[in-house]
Amino acid sequence: MKKDVMISMSGLQYMAGDDLDARPVEVMIPGTYYIKNGKGYLVYDEVMEGFENKTHNIMKFNQEKIELHRKGLIDVQMIFEKNKKNLSLYKTPYGMMNMGIAATDIQVDEQEDAIDVSVDYTLDMNGSYAADCTLSMKIRSRVSD
Repeated sequence: MKKDVMISMSGLQYMAGDDLDARPVEVMIPGTYYIKNGKGYLVYDEVMEGFENKTHNIMKFNQEKIELHRKGLIDVQMIFEKNKKNLSLYKTPYGMMNMGIAATDIQVDEQEDAIDVSVDYTLDMNGSYAADCTLSMKIRSRVSD
Protein backbone atom coordinates (compact mmCIF):
# COMPACT_ATOMS: atom_id res chain seq x y z
CA MET A 1 0.00 0.00 0.00
CA LYS A 2 1.31 3.42 -0.95
CA LYS A 3 1.40 6.30 1.52
CA ASP A 4 -1.01 8.50 -0.48
CA VAL A 5 -4.49 6.97 -0.54
CA MET A 6 -8.09 7.68 -1.47
CA ILE A 7 -10.67 6.80 1.16
CA SER A 8 -14.24 5.96 0.27
CA MET A 9 -16.43 5.98 3.40
CA SER A 10 -20.01 4.84 3.63
CA GLY A 11 -22.07 5.03 6.79
CA LEU A 12 -25.53 3.67 7.46
CA GLN A 13 -27.74 4.28 10.52
CA TYR A 14 -30.96 2.53 11.45
CA MET A 15 -32.65 4.78 14.03
CA ALA A 16 -35.22 3.69 16.58
CA GLY A 17 -38.65 3.83 14.96
CA ASP A 18 -37.26 3.90 11.41
CA ASP A 19 -38.92 1.77 8.76
CA LEU A 20 -35.47 0.30 7.94
CA ASP A 21 -35.29 2.43 4.80
CA ALA A 22 -32.00 4.07 5.78
CA ARG A 23 -29.81 5.55 3.07
CA PRO A 24 -26.02 5.55 3.26
CA VAL A 25 -23.97 8.70 3.68
CA GLU A 26 -20.97 8.45 1.36
CA VAL A 27 -17.83 10.57 1.04
CA MET A 28 -14.54 10.23 -0.83
CA ILE A 29 -11.46 12.01 0.51
CA PRO A 30 -7.67 11.86 0.15
CA GLY A 31 -5.59 10.64 3.05
CA THR A 32 -2.29 9.21 4.20
CA TYR A 33 -1.66 5.60 5.26
CA TYR A 34 1.26 4.10 7.18
CA ILE A 35 2.07 1.20 9.50
CA LYS A 36 3.54 1.70 12.96
CA ASN A 37 4.04 -0.98 15.65
CA GLY A 38 2.01 -3.51 13.66
CA LYS A 39 -1.06 -1.27 13.32
CA GLY A 40 -2.38 0.58 10.29
CA TYR A 41 -2.80 4.36 10.56
CA LEU A 42 -5.02 6.45 8.35
CA VAL A 43 -4.85 10.27 8.52
CA TYR A 44 -7.37 12.52 6.77
CA ASP A 45 -9.30 15.79 7.15
CA GLU A 46 -13.07 16.23 6.85
CA VAL A 47 -15.07 19.35 6.13
CA MET A 48 -18.61 19.61 7.48
CA GLU A 49 -21.11 21.34 5.23
CA GLY A 50 -21.91 24.86 6.42
CA PHE A 51 -18.70 25.23 8.48
CA GLU A 52 -15.23 26.52 7.59
CA ASN A 53 -13.28 24.55 10.20
CA LYS A 54 -11.99 21.08 9.40
CA THR A 55 -11.92 17.99 11.57
CA HIS A 56 -8.54 16.20 11.60
CA ASN A 57 -8.90 12.41 11.86
CA ILE A 58 -6.39 9.75 12.85
CA MET A 59 -7.60 6.17 12.65
CA LYS A 60 -5.50 3.39 14.17
CA PHE A 61 -6.63 -0.15 13.37
CA ASN A 62 -5.91 -3.85 13.33
CA GLN A 63 -8.11 -6.96 13.19
CA GLU A 64 -9.36 -6.58 16.78
CA LYS A 65 -9.72 -2.85 17.40
CA ILE A 66 -10.34 0.45 15.62
CA GLU A 67 -9.57 3.77 17.30
CA LEU A 68 -10.71 6.99 15.63
CA HIS A 69 -9.44 10.29 17.06
CA ARG A 70 -11.24 13.34 15.69
CA LYS A 71 -10.10 16.87 16.54
CA GLY A 72 -11.32 20.23 15.28
CA LEU A 73 -14.93 21.09 14.57
CA ILE A 74 -15.79 17.72 16.17
CA ASP A 75 -13.73 16.35 19.08
CA VAL A 76 -14.11 12.71 20.04
CA GLN A 77 -12.16 9.51 20.55
CA MET A 78 -14.20 6.60 19.21
CA ILE A 79 -13.08 3.08 20.12
CA PHE A 80 -14.57 0.05 18.40
CA GLU A 81 -13.87 -3.34 20.03
CA LYS A 82 -15.99 -6.39 19.26
CA ASN A 83 -18.40 -7.28 22.09
CA LYS A 84 -17.25 -4.37 24.26
CA LYS A 85 -18.93 -1.03 24.93
CA ASN A 86 -16.71 2.05 24.99
CA LEU A 87 -17.80 5.47 26.26
CA SER A 88 -16.51 8.85 25.17
CA LEU A 89 -17.39 12.53 25.23
CA TYR A 90 -18.61 13.78 21.83
CA LYS A 91 -18.11 17.53 21.27
CA THR A 92 -19.89 19.15 18.31
CA PRO A 93 -20.65 22.77 17.35
CA TYR A 94 -24.10 22.14 18.85
CA GLY A 95 -22.91 20.95 22.27
CA MET A 96 -21.48 17.95 24.12
CA MET A 97 -22.92 14.49 24.61
CA ASN A 98 -21.87 11.22 26.18
CA MET A 99 -21.53 8.61 23.46
CA GLY A 100 -21.47 4.83 23.81
CA ILE A 101 -20.23 2.52 21.06
CA ALA A 102 -20.77 -1.24 21.21
CA ALA A 103 -19.20 -2.97 18.20
CA THR A 104 -20.77 -6.26 17.12
CA ASP A 105 -18.47 -6.97 14.16
CA ILE A 106 -15.14 -5.68 12.86
CA GLN A 107 -13.64 -6.77 9.53
CA VAL A 108 -10.27 -5.64 8.14
CA ASP A 109 -9.21 -7.08 4.78
CA GLU A 110 -5.73 -5.99 3.70
CA GLN A 111 -4.39 -6.52 0.17
CA GLU A 112 -1.31 -5.10 -1.56
CA ASP A 113 -2.92 -1.85 -2.76
CA ALA A 114 -6.29 -2.00 -1.01
CA ILE A 115 -7.71 -2.18 2.50
CA ASP A 116 -11.39 -2.70 3.29
CA VAL A 117 -12.59 -1.91 6.81
CA SER A 118 -16.11 -2.44 8.08
CA VAL A 119 -17.62 -2.19 11.53
CA ASP A 120 -21.16 -2.81 12.76
CA TYR A 121 -22.04 -1.13 16.05
CA THR A 122 -24.80 0.13 18.28
CA LEU A 123 -24.68 3.81 19.18
CA ASP A 124 -26.14 5.43 22.27
CA MET A 125 -26.21 9.10 23.22
CA ASN A 126 -26.43 10.24 26.84
CA GLY A 127 -27.24 6.66 27.87
CA SER A 128 -30.16 6.18 25.46
CA TYR A 129 -30.17 3.97 22.36
CA ALA A 130 -29.69 6.09 19.23
CA ALA A 131 -29.07 3.75 16.28
CA ASP A 132 -27.62 0.57 14.84
CA CYS A 133 -24.83 1.62 12.50
CA THR A 134 -22.50 0.30 9.84
CA LEU A 135 -19.31 2.04 8.72
CA SER A 136 -17.47 0.82 5.62
CA MET A 137 -14.17 2.19 4.33
CA LYS A 138 -12.39 1.34 1.11
CA ILE A 139 -8.80 2.56 1.15
CA ARG A 140 -6.94 2.49 -2.16
CA SER A 141 -3.48 3.63 -3.25
CA ARG A 142 -3.67 6.87 -5.22
CA VAL A 143 -2.51 6.63 -8.80
CA SER A 144 0.47 8.89 -9.58
CA ASP A 145 0.38 11.04 -12.72
